[in-house]
Amino acid sequence: MITLYGMTLSNYYNKVKMVLLEKGVPFTEETVRTGSTDEAVLQASPLGKIPFIRVDGTPLCESQVIADYLEARYPQPPLVPADPLAAAKVRELTAFLELHLELVVRELYAQAFFGGTVSEGTQARVRKQLGRNIPAFKRLARFAPYLAGDQFTLADCAGWVSLPLVGMATKAVLGEDLLVANGIDWKSYARLVGERPSAQRVVADRKRDQAAKG
Repeated sequence: MITLYGMTLSNYYNKVKMVLLEKGVPFTEETVRTGSTDEAVLQASPLGKIPFIRVDGTPLCESQVIADYLEARYPQPPLVPADPLAAAKVRELTAFLELHLELVVRELYAQAFFGGTVSEGTQARVRKQLGRNIPAFKRLARFAPYLAGDQFTLADCAGWVSLPLVGMATKAVLGEDLLVANGIDWKSYARLVGERPSAQRVVADRKRDQAAKG
């Protein structure tokens, strides 16, 4: 049995959850906050990051490592193509999105979503980086209609949970949705993926947990 640890506010948690749901893998969930110093958490995720999983008691951390494990262990239905190069292109998209878009814009989240403030210097640096990285991502992503082409893939599990954050955070803090400004219609893409049962479950669970806190 697989147990998924983390919380539904996390896009990386929801990425792994979406993979599990798409593959129809039975799993349970346990809430763990990021940055936990609990020794049991650190034994599973040494930096206290979420998500992580336990597979029959054995821990595994880092969302992409978990996703790759799930793809290897549960190959049907596939979330990466059988052809090695095509599979690598899906993982290339995923890595590019997470490292060069989401990780960069994460510096804006404190102000965009949590009532904090971000310095003008940080804002300027993020704007400059995204000014280069978003057009580069656009060269890789096909949106035909999915990120890698006409098939839903692992890249979409990552893209659907992270692209809206890029758009909303840049709009809230920088005054301009930099994805839209660079010709990426992420809202139509998000609506398309949002029609999938896995995405609907992710949204419903997140709203449930947010309502419980409110």
